[in-house]
Amino acid sequence: MAEVLEIQEDEKKLIQHAYRDLLRCIKSKMTAQDQIDLRNAYELAVEAHSQQRRKSGEPYIMHPIAVAKICAEEIGLGPTAIICALLHDVVEDTDVTLYEIREMFNDRVAKIVDGLTKLDSAYNRTSPQAENFRKVLSTLVEDVRVVLIKMADRLHNMRTLGAMPRHKQLKIAAETSYIYAPLAHRLGLYSFKIEFLDLCMKITDPENYYGIAKKLAQTKKERQAYIQEFIAPLSKKLNEELPEVSCKIYGRPKSIYSIWNKIKTKKVPFDEIYDLFAIRIVLDVPFNKEKLLCWQVYSIVTDVHTPIPERLKDWITTPKSNGYESLHTTVIGPKGRYVEVQIRTDRMNEIAERGFAAHWKYKGLNKQRDVYERWLDSVRDILEDPNSDAVEFLGDFRANNLFNEEVYVYTPKGDMQILPLGATALDFAFSIHTDLGYHCTAIKVNNKLVPMGYKLKNGDQIQVVTNKNQKPNEAWLKMVITGKAKSKIRSAMKEERRREGLIGREALERKLKNMKVDIDHAIEMLVKYYKFSSHVDLFYEIATDALTISEIFKTFRADGNQLAEIVEEEVVKPEPVQEPEVKRSRKKNDLKPRLLINGEPAERFDYTLASCCNPVQGDQIFAFLTANAGLKIHRANCPNATNLMANYGYRVMKAEWTNTTNTTFVADLKITGVDDGPGVIERLTKEISSNLKLNIRSFSISGDEGYFEGLISLLVANTDQLNVAIQTLQNLSSVSTVTRLE
Repeated sequence: MAEVLEIQEDEKKLIQHAYRDLLRCIKSKMTAQDQIDLRNAYELAVEAHSQQRRKSGEPYIMHPIAVAKICAEEIGLGPTAIICALLHDVVEDTDVTLYEIREMFNDRVAKIVDGLTKLDSAYNRTSPQAENFRKVLSTLVEDVRVVLIKMADRLHNMRTLGAMPRHKQLKIAAETSYIYAPLAHRLGLYSFKIEFLDLCMKITDPENYYGIAKKLAQTKKERQAYIQEFIAPLSKKLNEELPEVSCKIYGRPKSIYSIWNKIKTKKVPFDEIYDLFAIRIVLDVPFNKEKLLCWQVYSIVTDVHTPIPERLKDWITTPKSNGYESLHTTVIGPKGRYVEVQIRTDRMNEIAERGFAAHWKYKGLNKQRDVYERWLDSVRDILEDPNSDAVEFLGDFRANNLFNEEVYVYTPKGDMQILPLGATALDFAFSIHTDLGYHCTAIKVNNKLVPMGYKLKNGDQIQVVTNKNQKPNEAWLKMVITGKAKSKIRSAMKEERRREGLIGREALERKLKNMKVDIDHAIEMLVKYYKFSSHVDLFYEIATDALTISEIFKTFRADGNQLAEIVEEEVVKPEPVQEPEVKRSRKKNDLKPRLLINGEPAERFDYTLASCCNPVQGDQIFAFLTANAGLKIHRANCPNATNLMANYGYRVMKAEWTNTTNTTFVADLKITGVDDGPGVIERLTKEISSNLKLNIRSFSISGDEGYFEGLISLLVANTDQLNVAIQTLQNLSSVSTVTRLE
């Protein structure tokens, strides 16, 4: 939040300099009116935010100017979006109203700014973050600039997160990796996605982030020399074979996050990752010759360097569902190293870098149906149900719209459909039309009958058989993965429950009317008492006799025109026999690690260490308030942390270790290596128990064809002791990798 403090004279010069810098970044043409509106927006924002400062201490207005600059320079948006970026916080954080913005500018600017303004009422809901994101998306389907400005806003916040308290950094990073990074991917903003993920890792896993950054810096000269060695013969051959084609060839380093992801998934150390960069070849050619010349360049690349055929990815013939076009291949370069090569044109490169924003510049050139219109249709489908739970909605949206890998399938007429990898035949039916999904009774794939839950493969041709009497049921939810299908099935089931519940509603209202109580108030009271999520659930339970009218009115009675709970008379019970005090609970309490939660001693709270990530003293941690199990202490990079903090950030509390204690913690390690005989187990246990003096909680190992994999659960005092154990085991001759399980 902004802090109140007057802007000093020297800071006014700094603000004016930032504004002039913004003007220089605007590449699109501006009319005289655009220039007037832009100046007015700047002056309004400066005045509105004049008494506010960011946590870093700088004038708050520097943030809207920076967001507007990102919109202009890094996304390439026009004057309307830049005006809205300057004004994106004025309604939320100052006394300026939407009415004033509409009067000063126009309806379009007011609508975009409204889309960027958080919902005050959302803070009474289950998940404020999910509610606000739903609002952004509801405006997105009308004007995509809302979400693009939101992206720029989040990127600047992430770049300047250092001044925020640690627990708030974790919450913001979780939201970013959970929603904004995959949404950036879906919108084709790859540079945003990469930076988001890197900045999130910097916060949630600083040790590995800075470790890889240091190694990249140390190997920079060696990489640059290798890139030149790889490019030299390729450049020469391209000039000889295609002298008329202008092209740029350069190496792009992979992001820290993607390198760390490869280390984790491939189980190899940094030194054994050779593809730390990708070679990009960008051609300046006319649109009608793009495909031909890209394939010619591919042919030349594979003449110079040995290709790996199974690593060819053709997104030129069939672009990704977000418009991305490029040829990717992996070849074997000098010294036997694998190198990824990307081949694309200037147009493809601009779409790859700027995504949705660049897409409009080239709209009409693409032969396939507008890729973003197809996507926006699916977003509209999910937004159609206004009564859906916000967290449920967010899950559906991510499932349907933010996937990375895709599967390409066909209708009986040969029309191609793109669905997320893992999508089923029933997902396909709903993707074609909601009614087709609702009434689906059987599905044929390649003329063979398959179950509705059959997972689609590239090239499948699908035919859907329907029956007007068919209706979705709960089992269907387990057969689909896309947000549209899940949303439509839930909506149909709710409607069915509502229809069935009408009888229960009539019976309950008749009873309440006879008792002469306020019907609306009484129903609200019953819903809360029985912990139903909605009125529909209450009526449905009564209609199906799961809850009867007579049962309800054994618990409730009329009190005037209100319904009141019947309080049973207290029964005097004999005093329990006093047993000698057992101090076990105290002893157990003493074994708890010592923490501070929100700056207070943790002993004041009911808390436990989360079993999903087993935090160890020294790990970066946070506390999460569960619904019924007190506080759980999680590692900052816990697999569940992103979901918890993105959806329920208001339940997250700051947690930190205090002085070292004698408490021990569970740490799980996965060890792989060469199975060179019966001595492997003995060497591992001797190193852990005899040399490191650590207790083994559990140990399992299996070997096959010269390879072994072991899972060891250790009791350690802190992360320092754990890191020593990992390094020591890593140094054993037969051990290949040692990784801590998340």
